[in-house]
Amino acid sequence: MTRAYVADVNAQLLESATAIDGSIVDVVIDEAGRIAEVNEPGTSTPEQDDVTCVDLSGRLLLPAATEPHAHLDKAFLAEVVANPTGDLLGAIQAMRSSRHLLTVSETTERAERAARLMASNGFTAVRTHADVTSEHGLTSIEALVEVRRRVADLIDVEIVALCGWPVTGTAGADHRALLRSALESGADVVGGCPHLEPFGGDGTIEAATDVFLEMATEFGRPVDLHTDETLDPAANGLAQLADAVLSGFDLPATASHCVSLGQQSETEQRATAERVAEAGISVIALPHTNLFLQGRGHNPMPRALTAVATLLDAGVNVAAGADNLQDPFNPMGRACPFETAGLMVMTSHLDPAEAWATVSTNSAKTLDRSVDEGSGHHLRVGAPADLLVVPAATVREAIALGPDERWVWRNGRRLDGET
Repeated sequence: MTRAYVADVNAQLLESATAIDGSIVDVVIDEAGRIAEVNEPGTSTPEQDDVTCVDLSGRLLLPAATEPHAHLDKAFLAEVVANPTGDLLGAIQAMRSSRHLLTVSETTERAERAARLMASNGFTAVRTHADVTSEHGLTSIEALVEVRRRVADLIDVEIVALCGWPVTGTAGADHRALLRSALESGADVVGGCPHLEPFGGDGTIEAATDVFLEMATEFGRPVDLHTDETLDPAANGLAQLADAVLSGFDLPATASHCVSLGQQSETEQRATAERVAEAGISVIALPHTNLFLQGRGHNPMPRALTAVATLLDAGVNVAAGADNLQDPFNPMGRACPFETAGLMVMTSHLDPAEAWATVSTNSAKTLDRSVDEGSGHHLRVGAPADLLVVPAATVREAIALGPDERWVWRNGRRLDGET
C-alpha cells in the first residue's frame, strides 16, 4: 500500500517510525492534534474512518524542538553591527551605538526571517528576548509582537521583555517604567540582567533580582533572567535567585547562561544546584554565544559553560538554546536544533539522547509546555503531537548529520513547505 500525506485530515497514522530508544512504533494522532495511541507496528486501529497514513519506515521520530532562548530582534545583524573586541561588553556597546539604525520595520523583517527559518528546521516554539532599554524604547517589543502575529500558524513565539540596567533606586526608574510598558504592550515574560546592575549605578544583583520578581508577581508572569554571564567564580546571582524564589515567588522561573557556576568548586556547584532544584528553576545553557564571547585573553582558556552535569545530577531541568543568531554576540549560527544538540554533546559530554532532550522536552518544560514529567519520552498518549521526522537510524546520526529533509508536525498538523 502506498502511503502519502494528505492535508486537512481528521486523524493520522504514523507507521513504522523509529523512536529515540530504537523501538519501532505506530503513532496515531487524533482530530485534536494529540497523540492518541502508541503501538507496536501493524496493531493500531484508529476509530476514525478517514485516516491519513504516513509511512515512516527508515526514519527517526523525535520530539519537535523548542528554542528556549533567542534574540530575534538582533538576528542577522553581523554585517551591520560590528563587535571589534569580540566580548560581551563589546557586543553590548556595539548595539548601543547602532540603535539609530534599528527601526520597527527592519527589525520585524529580520526577526520574521529568523522565526521562519527556525520553524523549517524543526522548532515549534521559540522564547525570544526583546531589548527594552532607555535608548531603544519599545522598538523590539513592537516588532516582535508583529512577528508573533505573522508566524502564528507556524511557530509559537513567546516574548521576554529584556530590561536594561540599572533597574534599582532612582536611577532605575525609567527602566522600570519601560519594563511595565513592555508587559502591557504584549511581552509575555519578565527579563533582565541582574549581574550587570552594578555597572549601571549603586544597585546590587540581589536588589535587581528582587525588582524583577516583584514585577513578575504584579503582572502574574514568568521570569527569565540573564544570570551570571561571566567567568568570575565569585558571581553568585544564580544562588541569590534560588534564595529569592524559595522565599515565596511561585511563578515559573528560569536562569539563562549561569556561566560562573562552571568555574566554581564542586562543593559550591553542588550546593547551588541543589537549591536551584529545590526552587524549581530551569537553567538554560547557551554554548554558541558563551563560547564565542567568554574566555578571550585567558590562558589557559576556560570552557565557558554552566555546570551542566552537576545541575542534571541535582535534578534541575536543564535546557539548551542557541541564543544569538549571526549578530554582534555570535556571528555564527544556523537556527538549527541539531547544531545546538551537537554542541551539548561536545561541550557538556551529554549522550545524544540527553542532548536532544535539552533542545526538545527540557526546553518545552522551560516554556511550561506540555511534556512528560516522568521519563521525558515524547510519545505520551494525550501529549500534543509536536514531532520532527528525519531520515536517520539513530538520534546520534541525526545530530551528527543534521539532515536537510525534515518533516515537522505542530499540534498534529504537518507544516512541510509552509515556511
